[in-house]
Amino acid sequence: MKNGPVFFLGLFAAVTISWAGIVLASHAQLGGLVPYFDDTEGKSFPERPAGIAARGQLVYADLGCASCHTQQVRRPGFGSDQARGWGDRQSVARDYIHQARPQLGGSRLGPDLTNLAGRKPSAPDAEDLLKLLYVGTPVHPRYQFLFETRPIVGEASAQALRLIGNLAPAAGFEVAPSERAQTLVAYLRSLNNTYEYPEARPAPAPIAAKGEAVAHGTPAASHQETKQEGKK
Repeated sequence: MKNGPVFFLGLFAAVTISWAGIVLASHAQLGGLVPYFDDTEGKSFPERPAGIAARGQLVYADLGCASCHTQQVRRPGFGSDQARGWGDRQSVARDYIHQARPQLGGSRLGPDLTNLAGRKPSAPDAEDLLKLLYVGTPVHPRYQFLFETRPIVGEASAQALRLIGNLAPAAGFEVAPSERAQTLVAYLRSLNNTYEYPEARPAPAPIAAKGEAVAHGTPAASHQETKQEGKK
């Protein structure tokens, strides 16, 4: 090819410029986001999670929870997330600035967990979540390796699960959550993105310009022509 080097150089430049425009520009725009300070409440949002919750996110990622759960509420018109009670507003980039590894997920075999801690009408407490992890459901796997069955020394631990039936441990033993289970539950109970940022508010409906029909955006002249044809 006579102009082969020039062609490949141009192709390389086009790919490089496109990559820089999409990746680097997006990183510069979103990577510079900072918490939003609310003068009324006197604090910034989102709030930085406690250390135990931050460690729990590592367990969440290690277990691959994002394979079945998402953490992103879609805007109205793109799904029924808000109607299902998964959030009162759409998720925005600012929600994730304190997360080193945002767990957006790509599949919803289970419900979205964005606002699990603020779920209406009631949010699951720590005991409910620990039991779910240990017992599982027909659609949720068991994570019994996050717990330990140990002999009771003195009094039973306050953190021990209250199990009945076949799941109950032998007499003199208890099932207690490990540190990984406790940090995971702390992380799940920290998921509460209810603050409404300015960028999360729905865009106002477009105002029809003068001389333009409001109903369907059809020029008023077209309506006049239709009326005239009807008279004929």
